Amino acid sequence: MLDNVWKPHATVAALIEKDGYFLLVEETCSGRPVFNQPAGHLEDEESMYDAVIREVREETKREFHPQALVGCYRWRNPQKMNTYLRIAFCGSVGDEIPGLTLDSGIIATHWMSYEEIIRHNSLRSPLVLQCINDYKAGKRFPLEFIRDVA
Repeated sequence: MLDNVWKPHATVAALIEKDGYFLLVEETCSGRPVFNQPAGHLEDEESMYDAVIREVREETKREFHPQALVGCYRWRNPQKMNTYLRIAFCGSVGDEIPGLTLDSGIIATHWMSYEEIIRHNSLRSPLVLQCINDYKAGKRFPLEFIRDVA
């Protein structure tokens, strides 16, 4: 019976903005290139804070410094019929770290303006633009809102 238990995909994402440009990753999804925030699945025994730092490093070759929580989002993918629970952070990054390689499936990273993003018809999901819109609206919550309980 445990196979019938509903389980959302727990993910983290990073909103990284510098001088009006957002850092996005171009990645392959279902055989086509799409744009997304640096994001990925929470791993077992990993804090959400550590997960977002790891995902940004793997997908951009940069060290991420979370500064605030932007929001928690639930989205049901109508094509795959699965649900995602996304925890979105905002923060800053440094320069690329020499010697690191991009995670498999990542084509490239891009700094894009908001106008370029909204004109794009190949965002990975509606979560990408919703997170950016919330960030632009000033949504920020203290990192202390996220708690790991032992």
